[in-house]
Amino acid sequence: MEFNNLNYEKEGKVGILTVNRPKVLNALNKETVKEIKEAARHVKEAGEVNVLVITGEGDKAFVAGADISEFVDLGLKDGFDFSRNFQEMTNVVENLGIPVIAMVNGLALGGGCELALACTFRILSETARLGLPELGLGVVPGAGGTQRLSRIIGKSRALWYILTGDFIGAQEAFEMGLANLVVAQDKLREKTLELAQKICTKGPLAVRLALHAVNFGMEADLQTGLVLEAAMTNVATGTKDAKEGIASFLEKRKPEFKGE
Repeated sequence: MEFNNLNYEKEGKVGILTVNRPKVLNALNKETVKEIKEAARHVKEAGEVNVLVITGEGDKAFVAGADISEFVDLGLKDGFDFSRNFQEMTNVVENLGIPVIAMVNGLALGGGCELALACTFRILSETARLGLPELGLGVVPGAGGTQRLSRIIGKSRALWYILTGDFIGAQEAFEMGLANLVVAQDKLREKTLELAQKICTKGPLAVRLALHAVNFGMEADLQTGLVLEAAMTNVATGTKDAKEGIASFLEKRKPEFKGE
């Protein structure tokens, strides 16, 4: 894949997607949003990787927000469509069917924070900071921030950061469950890929079904979620991967999953 604002590489079964606009702290303009959606869809359709890592170029920013210059001439309808376009990007990332890890190497603000929120896991460097400062511009977080942040850290705490615009430091993010891991900047890539490779040892179909069970079950009541879980378990049990996983356990060897 070739893009103007992204770099994409693979390390085994791990894909690494890097937002490459360091001169503007990797800010998201319309073209970059379009490219992220295209890249994510390609990853999903190609089926070549079992985990996708998203990060930003350099060590200053993951993504420092949306490109503010594109806000200038937005009217009522334009603002709605602008938000929905960003939401489509975060929805594609969240529902990719494979785990997506945000490797947060610096500032993750506004749309960048919202992109990280859509990922399965967030691994932060010690210098990373997250935040939703949109209200200071007279606008509202529009790429899923009001919804995903409150689901991850709770309504009251989310409203605190949305209404004040305060940044969230790496350790603070970890303590509230917003970050899954905090590591030194020079260890960030190593630790992120270590996690990604660990996930790659699991049955890929089982991983996908577990993601569906959690993502969609969270939006339902408990009993509906349990029925969904049972359905996903039923599907997984009938796969060749399940037979291989059980056989390898009994034979005391490593499984060789084929995603079938």
